[in-house]
Amino acid sequence: MIECSVCHSKIATSSSSNSKTISRAYDRHRSHGSSRFLNFVLVGGDCFLVGFQPILVYMSKVDGGFKFSPVSVNFLTELTKVIFAIIMLLFQARHKKVGEKSLLSISTLVQAARNNVLLAVPALLYAINNYLKFIMQLYFNPATVKMLSNLKVLVIAILLKMIMKRRFSIIQWEALALLLIGISVNQLRSLPEGTTSFSLPVATSAYLYTLIFVTVPSLASVFNEYALKSQFETSIYHQNLFLYGYGAMFNFLAILGTAIFKGPGSLDILEGHSKATMLLICNNAAQGILSSFFFKYADTILKKYSSTIATIFTGIASSVLFGHTLTINFVLGISIVIISMHQFFSALSKVKDEQQSGSLEMADSQESQRSRDASFLNVTAGANEDASHRVNEEEKRPLLPV
Repeated sequence: MIECSVCHSKIATSSSSNSKTISRAYDRHRSHGSSRFLNFVLVGGDCFLVGFQPILVYMSKVDGGFKFSPVSVNFLTELTKVIFAIIMLLFQARHKKVGEKSLLSISTLVQAARNNVLLAVPALLYAINNYLKFIMQLYFNPATVKMLSNLKVLVIAILLKMIMKRRFSIIQWEALALLLIGISVNQLRSLPEGTTSFSLPVATSAYLYTLIFVTVPSLASVFNEYALKSQFETSIYHQNLFLYGYGAMFNFLAILGTAIFKGPGSLDILEGHSKATMLLICNNAAQGILSSFFFKYADTILKKYSSTIATIFTGIASSVLFGHTLTINFVLGISIVIISMHQFFSALSKVKDEQQSGSLEMADSQESQRSRDASFLNVTAGANEDASHRVNEEEKRPLLPV
């Protein structure tokens, strides 16, 4: 048996894979009212945090570069998230019901660590992606970075279909294609002139970073959603503790590697930081915590579309604060993206999925009805057999001697 992460209903796993069963359970119950309210809260918070992040990154740059180590920001971010997970576990431990096992007991922590070892994979990918975020800021303005990050939606959809067995209607695939077109419209003529320290043309290196920037976090998001939803019985704060613990470990190893090549001075993780970078660390930590709720209680596609909405805020804010021009390409691109988002989540695009879910429910109902009918027939047949049975002389004799 496996349980839906949204409504906690159980489904038998028979011969189908766990990933397909998880996807089916989620599809059946994603339209519940409580789920819609949670999605609304998640999208609202994500729009604010994701939209404000590129602004903070841009404010952290000095003379077009960073005075601090991006790896140190990532390490401090993961450390902040680990502290938050521990605080929430302590809070839950104090309010546990009578008879419940403590979330902080050694046996519970060891069992949770064994069950969630897969979280090390997205943690490593996130560590790489967090560094790439700073690299991308050196080639594109904040609004364009957000538009490029929306390319992840198409890659994520393909990975979800391959790994999670998620189903998408034709209209939804068309909406994702329309999203790609909108991003491409905004991307036109957004690269600055010049060369990089690798002696490569800016366009070549920027597109290379873009390819990695899109693929790595897409893999991380899908693996993260699979790991969180496959271990539904584990507290999300346990899972966050391990995920962020792995992330802090990988970033600390990166700091040690940097110290080997650049000297012991790079071990000072607070060097070059300012108020803007402290706000950036808090923003990144809150964004990561919110993402874990997206992956466990909603889905990755919704997370990426909410980031698309944040693009509007990023573009307007970067124009007001830094004087970046909102070109006609950006206006047309974001308009196409909004149309794509409406098309993807419209009721018409979900008809096929709902029919599939309905057919699944009808099949389950028919199977249950057949079982009840078979039981009734067996009882009836037994009653008829008893009624038609003729008692002979041997059966009338007492079993015990009189």
